[in-house]
Amino acid sequence: MDFLSVVWNVDPVILKIGPLAIRWYSLLFVAGFPLGYWLFTKFYKDEGLSEKLLEPLLYALLIGTIVGARVGHCVFYEPSYFLTKEHWFEILQPWKGGLASHGGAIGVLLAIWWYCSRYGKKNGFGMLWLLDRLVIAVAFAGCFIRLGNLFNSEIYGCATDLPWGFIFERRGETVPKHPTQIYESLTYLLLGFLLLWMYRKKLDKIYRGMLLGTFFTICFGMRFLIEFIKQANIYFDNFFGLNMGQVLSIPFIAVGIFFIIRSYIVKTPSRRIQPVKENYRPPKKSAA
Repeated sequence: MDFLSVVWNVDPVILKIGPLAIRWYSLLFVAGFPLGYWLFTKFYKDEGLSEKLLEPLLYALLIGTIVGARVGHCVFYEPSYFLTKEHWFEILQPWKGGLASHGGAIGVLLAIWWYCSRYGKKNGFGMLWLLDRLVIAVAFAGCFIRLGNLFNSEIYGCATDLPWGFIFERRGETVPKHPTQIYESLTYLLLGFLLLWMYRKKLDKIYRGMLLGTFFTICFGMRFLIEFIKQANIYFDNFFGLNMGQVLSIPFIAVGIFFIIRSYIVKTPSRRIQPVKENYRPPKKSAA
C-alpha cells in the first residue's frame, strides 16, 4: 500500500571547510542563546535590573546546558558504552552527537543555583524568580533544538500511515515514520508563546512559581505522551513498559504540579521585590 509521505534526505552539514563542519543542529542549538539573551534584556529592564548581570548568566547557562545535556545522554542512555575505559573520553566530545534534555535541565538548575548564590540576594531575586523567566527562553530554545534533531534525521517516531509521515532515507528507512521532532518543536513553540503571554499580561495576577510549574507540567507532560510513538530506545519491563524518556519525565511533571500548587499557597508576588538598602533611613517629613 502506498502512503502519502515526505521523503526526508537533508544533509545535516550546512558547510564544510576542511575538517571544520557547520551543522544545522549546532546552529539551531546555539540560536537559543541569543534569543534568550534578548528576552532577558527585556525582563531585566522591565523589573529594574542592570544588564551587566546578564553576561555571567549567559556563560553559566551555556556551560550548564551543554555539560548537563551531554553527561545526561551518556549516563542515562548509553552508560555501557561511555562509562568504560575505552570510550569515557568521548563524553567530552558533544559534537559527536548525543544530548539529553533531562540532563540539560539538571545542568541548567545547577548553573542557576550558582548564579543566584552569587548575584541574587544583593539584587533582590532568587532561583524561583529567575526560573520563572528562564523557562520562557528555554521553551523557544527547545523548539530550535528539536528542529535540529529533524535535520539530523534522529529521534523520530514509529511507522505511520498519516499523510505527514517522513521517510528518513539517511537512516535507511523505507516507510513513513512519525516526525516526532516536529510534534515536540510545535509543543515548545506554543508553550513559549503561552508563557510569554502570561508574563506580559498576567504577571501582577499570578504568583511566583506559576510560570515554572506551567512549563514543567506541559513540556514534560507532552514529552511523556509523544514518547509512546517514538522509536524504542531503552524500555523497562518492570516499570509498566515505559521507556527511559517517560520515566525521566514523571519527576519533572510532579515538580511542575508542585510549583503550581505552591504558588497559590505561598502567594509570593511574581514581580521582583526591590531590596531595601542596608542602613537606609527614610527621609524625615518636614514640619509644616
